[in-house]
Amino acid sequence: MPKVNMHTSAGDFAVRVVQWQEVHGRNTLPWQNTRDPYRVWLSEIMLQQTQVATVKDYFARFLVQCPDVASLAAASQDQVLGLWSGLGYYSRARNLHRCAQDVMQLHGGAFPRDAQTLQTLPGIGQSTAAAIASLCFSERVAILDANVKRVVTRVQGFDADVAVSANARALWAAASALLPTPQRAAADMARYTQGMMDLGAMVCTPKNPACGQCPVQPLCAATKTGDPERYPVRSRKLKRSSQALWLLWAQTHTGAVWLDRRPTPGVWAGLYCLPLFDSELALRQALSPAAQEQLQCEPAFTHVLTHKDLHLHVCRVQLAQKTVPGQGRWVSAEEWPGLGLPAPVRKLLARAD
Repeated sequence: MPKVNMHTSAGDFAVRVVQWQEVHGRNTLPWQNTRDPYRVWLSEIMLQQTQVATVKDYFARFLVQCPDVASLAAASQDQVLGLWSGLGYYSRARNLHRCAQDVMQLHGGAFPRDAQTLQTLPGIGQSTAAAIASLCFSERVAILDANVKRVVTRVQGFDADVAVSANARALWAAASALLPTPQRAAADMARYTQGMMDLGAMVCTPKNPACGQCPVQPLCAATKTGDPERYPVRSRKLKRSSQALWLLWAQTHTGAVWLDRRPTPGVWAGLYCLPLFDSELALRQALSPAAQEQLQCEPAFTHVLTHKDLHLHVCRVQLAQKTVPGQGRWVSAEEWPGLGLPAPVRKLLARAD
């Protein structure tokens, strides 16, 4: 059984978090100071695996084109992927689109008001559902994103391996034990939820946490042990891998490039991309002998994904004919910026303009 700090007073803990957030937390982010579930949901999905500084610009651009759930549901997948292009983890964008359509078709255009129903929508997991329900509707439910997980395990002295499913379930119970009291939930849940995220991002950091600035330091079991960085305990860690890919940059004299739509599943699924090959030989074999003679391959560069390094080799050729092998099409220099493209391909094309 995981060890839990049973001496932490939930009411005292929550009050400290709420009071700290009001004075010291983040209160000016573009998706804050609203109870609009569309904006909160959009920000929560964008913030998964992505830094706040990066999300700010994407969030603003997205709202210009899709200011509400109805406009997002009506948009094409290409439009959505184009707006998302560069944020990575593109399954988030596809689920975002499907979720908006389900909200319109199944819920009359209004987001469900409780976390349990929100979890039935595409791309909304337990923590994201709780964030929307607590921030927008003051439901008394706990979130457990990476930052909050760190706060909870340290405060509660939760020393079990969170990679084990049974322990993960126990951690949800430990997080729920810290929530504001039912009497304070309506007034405090939104600020409490934001406060927990802020504490993890600003104070209770993975390395060198600022324990002296933490409002809940007197209640924290990890502080008492003198080793807060050992929490959370996680044994299973994904190993990094690498993959070499060859990209065919076929271009006409007018500047149009040949782009394929990537299959699902797979790397960059659903995005438009320069045709990918597993080897230079395979790339050359896809071209005519005349085109092979013109082919110019550049030194590889590395594109870093979360758990994989892609070593990308770009091979350029100018073609007069209007077709190349593959299920793709010619895309003009005016058109490609609006398509969903992998970040390295977008950067390559942008530098060529």
